[in-house]
Amino acid sequence: MNFSWKRNLAVLWVGVFLCSTSYSISIPFMSIFLSDDLGVTSHLEAWSGFAFGISFLASALISPYWGSLADKYGRKPMLIRSGFSLAALYLINYFVHDPYVFLVIRVLQGLLAGFVPSSIALVATNTPEEKTGYALSVMSTSGAAGSIIGPLIGGVISYYYGNRSAFLFSSAIVLLSAVIATLFVKERKLDRSAPRSRVRDDIREAGSNGAFVSLMVMTGICNFSVMLLEPLIPIYMLDMGISKDSASLTSGIVFSAVGIATVLMAPRWGRIGGRKGYGAILFIGLLGGGIGNILQFFVTGYVQFAILRFVFGLFYAGVLPSINALIVRVTEQDFRGRAFGLNQSASQLATMAGPILGGLLGAFLPIRWVFVINGLMLLAAGLTVKTRGLEAQVSAVSTEYPSRVGKSGPDRARQNAAGRQK
Repeated sequence: MNFSWKRNLAVLWVGVFLCSTSYSISIPFMSIFLSDDLGVTSHLEAWSGFAFGISFLASALISPYWGSLADKYGRKPMLIRSGFSLAALYLINYFVHDPYVFLVIRVLQGLLAGFVPSSIALVATNTPEEKTGYALSVMSTSGAAGSIIGPLIGGVISYYYGNRSAFLFSSAIVLLSAVIATLFVKERKLDRSAPRSRVRDDIREAGSNGAFVSLMVMTGICNFSVMLLEPLIPIYMLDMGISKDSASLTSGIVFSAVGIATVLMAPRWGRIGGRKGYGAILFIGLLGGGIGNILQFFVTGYVQFAILRFVFGLFYAGVLPSINALIVRVTEQDFRGRAFGLNQSASQLATMAGPILGGLLGAFLPIRWVFVINGLMLLAAGLTVKTRGLEAQVSAVSTEYPSRVGKSGPDRARQNAAGRQK
């Protein structure tokens, strides 16, 4: 590589931090925005869930296409495309006064999004193989750090200037991340003369890799778990007796608790995973996350709630970075952009379904019971990782081509030819 992967990691960390900050400034308070600014007074839980989910459905449908383009033309163009597009769409949200128009903008945000997954894919494909797990863990702290500062900024902005003004700040911040990506991100040169793969062929190739399919399913479960609760937390805070005037600020503090825990623990989980195996870290994270969610059933005040969310985050910090590190182990480098694109589709489908189902459950059940359902689901996922031997599946696949991982297409062609001669 003709550039420092550490420098690239630092630049992308800043870009993802800014992009995540821009997202979490306004999105966690969407239910309040729908109620106070767009006039949604009935079925607020369902409206909140649908407004969350519709963007992720659009993103899930389009992600394999963006992944295919990324493997042919590079991940940096995907960063630039998504960054500037999101900046424009956040700005448009500031002027929206109709909830149905707001839904249309959310669809466009889903279709044009992809800054964070493109950054992860770029790190995964432009970092030395032995450093990939550590680099991905570090990248997870950038999103977590954004999720810390974003809700706090958004809470203050919403409290003093109104919910609508938060979109202006989101637009400016994501615009800065797009500029940083344009000027400073470096990527290994790609052979752009090669034909672009078809999404149908990519799906077929992914389907033949059982370990990768298992990891995609686990990605879906984990993201579904997070998003099942996210649109309900501000409403849950109101149920605890928080005044409506301070709900945005208090919710911002609670949202930040998980992010603080992730920043503290994710690099540590990454180092432990490099020694003990990422499958073990995945199991511990799911087990701790499940128990932490169930315990949130018993809280009666927002301070207790924030503490439990922090404890939940300490364990959950190791989950998604471990999945990403395992994906690197079971996929070849020239397929990795498409692999992360397909994994992003699984993530976005789950992220779409989570808020919708969470909104429906919140409309028919006390919200505290949704925490129990969520916790049991994570415990079941953790037990599946343990009993099905996910780490063993990953090891079996990665040993099929240990020296092929990380090589270019021509390098692998020469290696395969040498193998046939033997």
